[in-house]
Amino acid sequence: MDTSSTAATSTASADIALTCTWGRMPIPVSPNPQVSYLLIEAQPTHPPARPIPLNFCMVLDRSGSMQGAKLAQLKAATHRLIDTLTPDDVVALVIFDDTVDVVIPAQPATDPQLLHNAVEGIQEQGGTAMSLGLEAGQRELQKYASPDRFGAMLVLTDGQTWGDEDTCRFTAAALGQAGVRITALGLGEEWNEKLLDDLAEATQGMSDYIAKPEQIGDFFQRAMQQVQGIAITEARLLLRLVRDAVPRAVHRVVPKIANLGVAPMGAHEVSVKLGDLAHGVGGSVVIELMLPTRTTGSFRIAQAELHYTPVGASTQMLKHDVMLNFVGNDNDAHYVPQVMNTVEKVTAFKLQTRALEEAEAGNIVGATQKLRAAATRLLDMGELELANVSNQQADELERGAGLNTQARKELRYATRRLTQRLPDA
Repeated sequence: MDTSSTAATSTASADIALTCTWGRMPIPVSPNPQVSYLLIEAQPTHPPARPIPLNFCMVLDRSGSMQGAKLAQLKAATHRLIDTLTPDDVVALVIFDDTVDVVIPAQPATDPQLLHNAVEGIQEQGGTAMSLGLEAGQRELQKYASPDRFGAMLVLTDGQTWGDEDTCRFTAAALGQAGVRITALGLGEEWNEKLLDDLAEATQGMSDYIAKPEQIGDFFQRAMQQVQGIAITEARLLLRLVRDAVPRAVHRVVPKIANLGVAPMGAHEVSVKLGDLAHGVGGSVVIELMLPTRTTGSFRIAQAELHYTPVGASTQMLKHDVMLNFVGNDNDAHYVPQVMNTVEKVTAFKLQTRALEEAEAGNIVGATQKLRAAATRLLDMGELELANVSNQQADELERGAGLNTQARKELRYATRRLTQRLPDA
């Protein structure tokens, strides 16, 4: 369907659907430019005929702080993950403390029992030197690197790595250039979120926070489902705007919220790398635009181009004209709940991000105000637990205490997940 009479319009190929939805449609005529929001979604139309073969490496922390429930849950999660692999996949397992051990050298996953036995032998010991694990994982991935395999690395740590952060970043950059995606997971309170975020960003991957050991299995499964569901690779969105329409902000909203800053925005266009798209998850962005003045009627505001590569096929392009209706009567203009709810989630994310930045800079008043504002929006969305965390942290700042480490991580990562979609089962 492609129609300008509704807020959402879409164009689809055999592989993907591109949908554009205005936050308000139609919009009232105004003598002055006005702000509007445009949600653009790219969704694979079907799962891959067969999961893309993986070149997959786990790089897991087995330092002394992982003893007890953490290590037990890590092993159980790794066993479950091994059970999801196919004989076409290649798997490797690297464990690190202040040394490194390749528990499973890269090999086809044709003997699950052998893999399970290797996992059972893992024991905690030593300190934390993540760079050793990343470098060893990189070497294992190179053994089976191929355009026909999707390179992925799953990293988990519960602690700070000392003195080798730059080496970790250098290795991640090399992995990103080789097409490997890193999912970087931090367990508990003591790990460096800036480092894990950097590792993920360098590879167009994902980073996340695991609060409790019993959640490790769910995070591992989610990461594997995302990879196995990839139906589209190298997706890129280009939005060409009419001359008097101006982009003001761009946020990725699916798979997770991220402020893309000014980099995607030109004077009259927006260009966003959507990357790999899994069926049932897809990728989407919300764009804040300053709209031009128009008389009543239907006008083309932009043309969207989606460049993408279906798994096992060549690069293709899909075009879609983004139309907007202007009306003379304000009563005929309607807000679209789906888009405005997404904008509210993005706003909560922006408020908590700025609050954390201001708290770290010593601006307690500003941080407290933004935490309370974020809490109000979270309450309105039904995110009661997260709103409570935000209010509690505002109380702590007002009493002169610093931000709680666990609460800071919860706020940072949980607000990113407000728009999260899980792959279809």
